[in-house]
Amino acid sequence: MLNVSLVTTFFLTGLPHAPALDTMLFGIFLVIYILTVLGNLLILLVIRVDSHLHTPMYYFLTNLSFIDMWFSTVTVPKMLMALVTPGGRAISFYSCVAQLYSFHFLGSTECFLYTVMSYDRYLAISYPLRYSSMMSGRVCALLAAGTWLSGSLHSAVQTTLTFRLPYCGPSQVQHYFCDAPPILKLACADTSAIEMVIFVNIGVVASGCFLLIVLSYVSIVCSILRIRTSEGRHRAFQTCASHCIVVLCFFVPCVFIYLRPGSRDLMDGVVAVFYTVLTPLLNPVVYTLRNKEVKKALLKLKDQVVHSQSE
Repeated sequence: MLNVSLVTTFFLTGLPHAPALDTMLFGIFLVIYILTVLGNLLILLVIRVDSHLHTPMYYFLTNLSFIDMWFSTVTVPKMLMALVTPGGRAISFYSCVAQLYSFHFLGSTECFLYTVMSYDRYLAISYPLRYSSMMSGRVCALLAAGTWLSGSLHSAVQTTLTFRLPYCGPSQVQHYFCDAPPILKLACADTSAIEMVIFVNIGVVASGCFLLIVLSYVSIVCSILRIRTSEGRHRAFQTCASHCIVVLCFFVPCVFIYLRPGSRDLMDGVVAVFYTVLTPLLNPVVYTLRNKEVKKALLKLKDQVVHSQSE
């Protein structure tokens, strides 16, 4: 249960910058947000219409694209409002609760999904002959459902711990969205125990997922090195490279913000931009520019659109 709080509205300070840069930053982040949404929608559309992409890898990629689209939507529109609207920095108490829950729900689900995707690549490369039976449609659905359920439970713990404390002022959040560390600084009670529980909770999830991903890729590399042809090795490495790039861009900023002692408001806000704004954009960029199958599907979809318009 959430405590009754005397604070009814929080005020987000936003990204630290000179006021003269408001319009420029608004334009930059608006373009990035539009590209993120359109890019991830395009991936969802391409995988949906092309039967050749109805495989476990692309099934998980659709989940990732869906998450990234909403992960960006949870924080960026509010940040854009704060840049151009005088009252855009205000956020009601319960809207802040909803934003924090949604942010950690989508973020932790993505963390679990990266782990599942690495396991999928491990099975595909290490057991190519048994892969289709090991990663059946039912198994894929169960793994995907498990990531969403785990993310929901993890976020519920974070949100409950954060907002079970009383908040009686001040109400100025040193961030551009509602997150646990800056919100806890405003609590009218001792937060040390809850901060430690949240630290351990995030630490166990993040380090556990990252360890499993590393173990999967160590096994993948060992399997790749046993492939006799250089072409086969190159293709296997290329398949995994995209996943590794996105994983590093997601985990490194998260570890910097949540799993280090102390907190620097200025630095945390800047680093948070990487995984809330830029990482969701990287998904469509990396998985289209580095993936031949997706590029072929995009060209095929383009030809179909052109052909339908010419008729």
